[in-house]
Amino acid sequence: MSAAEQDAVIQASRRDILKGGGALTVAMWLPTGGAQANDADVTKSGTWAPNAFVRIDKDSTVTVLSKHTEMGQGSYTGLATIVAEELDADWNQIRVEGAPADVKLYGNLAWGGAFQGTGGSTAIANSYDQLKQAGATARAMLVTAAANRWKVPASEITIASGVVQHKSGKSARFGELVADAAKLPVPTDVKAKDPSTYNRIGKSAPRVDSKAKSTGKAIFTQDFKLPGMVTAVVAHPPRFGAKVKSFDATKAKQVKGVKAVVQFDTAARSGVAVVATDFWAAKKGRDALTVEWDESNAFKQSSDDLLKEYRELTKKPGAVARKEGDVEQAFAKAARTLEATYEFPYLAHATMEPMNCVVKIGQGSCEIWNGEQFQTADQTAVAKLLGLAPKDVKINQLYAGGSFGRRANPLSDYVVETAAIAKAMGTTDPVKLVWTREDDMRAGYYRPMYVHWMKAGVDAQGKIVAWQHRIVGQSIIAGTVFASNDPIDFTSVEGAKNLPYHIPNLQVELHTTKPQVPVLWWRSVGSTHTAYATECFLDDIARETRQDPYALRRSLLEKHPRHLAVLDLVAEKSGWKKQRAADEVYGLALHESFNSVVGEVAKLKKTPNGPKLVSVVCAVDCGIAVNPNIIAMQMESGIGYGLSAALTGAVTFKEGRVEQDNFDTYPVLRINEMPAIETHIVPSKNKPTGVGEPGTPVIAPALANALAQIDGKPVRSLPLSTQGVKLA
Repeated sequence: MSAAEQDAVIQASRRDILKGGGALTVAMWLPTGGAQANDADVTKSGTWAPNAFVRIDKDSTVTVLSKHTEMGQGSYTGLATIVAEELDADWNQIRVEGAPADVKLYGNLAWGGAFQGTGGSTAIANSYDQLKQAGATARAMLVTAAANRWKVPASEITIASGVVQHKSGKSARFGELVADAAKLPVPTDVKAKDPSTYNRIGKSAPRVDSKAKSTGKAIFTQDFKLPGMVTAVVAHPPRFGAKVKSFDATKAKQVKGVKAVVQFDTAARSGVAVVATDFWAAKKGRDALTVEWDESNAFKQSSDDLLKEYRELTKKPGAVARKEGDVEQAFAKAARTLEATYEFPYLAHATMEPMNCVVKIGQGSCEIWNGEQFQTADQTAVAKLLGLAPKDVKINQLYAGGSFGRRANPLSDYVVETAAIAKAMGTTDPVKLVWTREDDMRAGYYRPMYVHWMKAGVDAQGKIVAWQHRIVGQSIIAGTVFASNDPIDFTSVEGAKNLPYHIPNLQVELHTTKPQVPVLWWRSVGSTHTAYATECFLDDIARETRQDPYALRRSLLEKHPRHLAVLDLVAEKSGWKKQRAADEVYGLALHESFNSVVGEVAKLKKTPNGPKLVSVVCAVDCGIAVNPNIIAMQMESGIGYGLSAALTGAVTFKEGRVEQDNFDTYPVLRINEMPAIETHIVPSKNKPTGVGEPGTPVIAPALANALAQIDGKPVRSLPLSTQGVKLA
């Protein structure tokens, strides 16, 4: 597919495993060392088992078992595309189901296969080879089955649109061959297609989840019901670190429908749950509850207190994350030095569907229904709480109404909370935990607050000879299974430590702080703040040295052809070099995250009511474009999410209490506020890289750089609303 064809498609668009006999199920596992077929068991019913990535039923339906959660990012469609390509299946026969929790089969290969979960924009990237091999293996077995039946060489068999055929005119749909195929040994040396022969990968296809979601048939956790199910609503402490001292449930129990009031304590938090026949009864009971909190060890600082501490830390050397050359010596010789400080608030994930979960505790077992993002962690944590083996905790994947990292919690906070409530009740009835929007805003977890101090030295010609970057903020991975002995939390410095610009003397430092505020990865993690600081500071340098921002970046990227290609493409498509109208200003930013490179140009128009963001031009190199339309959707989604945070996003504290509780105090971008967006994909033959997150961190610096073109004043603190900046 040519770049022009991709652009035309993208810009035209926007907005038990085994269920009976006669099914062919193919399971492939690719550990770090390569492909390995799982042990096959051919049963009398003609079904090849045990667990699987691909299942083909008698009616020719091809079901892809997705180890990754569908949270709106289009992973189900992308994963299905890979399998459909290798099978030469008809798109209309493709279905996707969430796979069960099974780390051996479904471990995330991008994380070494040791954990099962969705995150880090890894769904397509880590599954690409794995699903190609699974699809190719299923195809080979169908071809062999047909060749045996028709007594012809397998080399003479072809498949097109889900039909297996021979030049003699004989043909069969997949379903007609699965019983025979299931009896065959599973081949271990099947060769997947060469990308040059692709006829589906690289072309857009309808999303596999669109119809169910648009007709209301898709089941999210909030929709899920079981016989006898009760609903829990929780009173969480008003300050982090507080514990339940005592509570009076007298009035709560008088609310019609309330069945129980129980206290729980988990590693994440303490609380009191009101359990009732339905949500409204539980909420009314929670509102009638009286709780006395022990706040002796609670967080009681305000945001201003933390900012003051962080600013002081920027004046002191931190742990060195990257060091090249000698910055002090280079600063001493520089013709001029520039300094800047950038400040970023805590951010809420603000998912469309607040946290929720369904748990049913049985005799020596537990079953969970959830928009599941972190199977390994959740399964292990719940098993520990209940004194079970992880294998006795069954997890059922449902659709998730957004996450942005929130549902991938190392402490499994809200999932364990649900199990703890069910355990405290001593019930075998299913318990559904429902957080209100207010709970979701105030109970944690957040993107950490950060302060960056930067200093650059330039020579007489304006060339950057020294670059020092000091970052202050909380660690996301401290105290989790992802922690190491390294004092540097890589999530705090990503995007800064791997800065692609060639600067001979460069140093990145980190101060890790330890407030009691619970923090977590947030869409594009560390890049949410490092991209802003680095790209805005680079524009500051360009402005102070009278250099074109595009030309300056180009001069620093000779060792990074991918970045250079993206930069050139976004400059070309945005008309960066062309004459602009007097009321037009452009802002540019470029950043790599999750192995993808994204460039964005924000186009502003000056109006009597202030600057208006008219459009955003985006270019991305994400390897092979499995489904260009999904990539465009994710760039648009990421830009909208990042723009929302840049304009108004901030979680603030006053004496330890969160000041925001709903969308009136934590505004999010509305659809009528979205600019026009066009996405251009760099043609590539490399394996796919991430697309769910890389579009997010680039929009804020692109917008800020455009705003600075108007009056020459850099924006060094987010959100823009706190700096008096409001778009028309």
